[in-house]
Amino acid sequence: MAPQHTVSTVSDAPLVELRDVSCGYGDRVILERVNLRVPRGKVLALIGTSGGGKTTVLRLLGRQIKPISGQVLFDGQDLAGLNQDQLYAVRRRMGMLFQFGALFTDLSVFENVAFPLREHTRLPEAMIRDLVLMKLNAVGLRGSRDLMPSEVSGGMARRVALARAIALDPDLVLYDEPFAGLDPISLGVAARLIRDLNDALGLTSIIVSHDLHETFAIADQVAMIANGRVVAQGTPEELRRSEDPLVQQFVGAQPDGPVHFHQPAVPVAEDFGVGGQR
Repeated sequence: MAPQHTVSTVSDAPLVELRDVSCGYGDRVILERVNLRVPRGKVLALIGTSGGGKTTVLRLLGRQIKPISGQVLFDGQDLAGLNQDQLYAVRRRMGMLFQFGALFTDLSVFENVAFPLREHTRLPEAMIRDLVLMKLNAVGLRGSRDLMPSEVSGGMARRVALARAIALDPDLVLYDEPFAGLDPISLGVAARLIRDLNDALGLTSIIVSHDLHETFAIADQVAMIANGRVVAQGTPEELRRSEDPLVQQFVGAQPDGPVHFHQPAVPVAEDFGVGGQR
């Protein structure tokens, strides 16, 4: 029997890929030769120490910033080479849930979710109404359509923001600290919604989060970024079993390790004048 060969298809290709990407702000390099692949239909969590470059990855994907070198690919397209019209077309295929929701405070819950539909489509109002109510129903807030952001809780605001993020039926949804500041019940609801909507709508999701318990529970893959590089990537269980000291310290919430509790300083005896004059 002749050997069988697997034929690569478009669907096999990652939706998002970073190839040898270096970037920074001014003279400060944040990411250095980073490689990252995000499979279609999966949930990828980005974890790591504060200031390590996780949110920078999200900014690269929205082309708010460009890499110094390397390629940032979305569905096979190098974002750096897109003109303004092409970039806007790509951005319409992305949804963004900002930290703390970032709702428009002077618009109702309904109008917040309707905003991207009115901004980017020419759909009739009757259809916009139906779509908004469908998205709000998906996050359990159809009955809160007429409330203002000041009248909803933090957890509800995050769910409204999620409904807005999926209003245009994007291929990719980016989450910047979606669990920050939530009580345990709201946090659990938000995490379950991210996973359920990802699967039900065929989305691809990238989550930046420090909440490892909830993030590991819903993520297919986890990538840890530290010192400007991806130092570990795999399933949540693979990262839990990692023998890398930095991964162990972060996942185990250890106060000391490769990331030191004490910052560099002169010797204690010198600072406090022990054994001599100050």
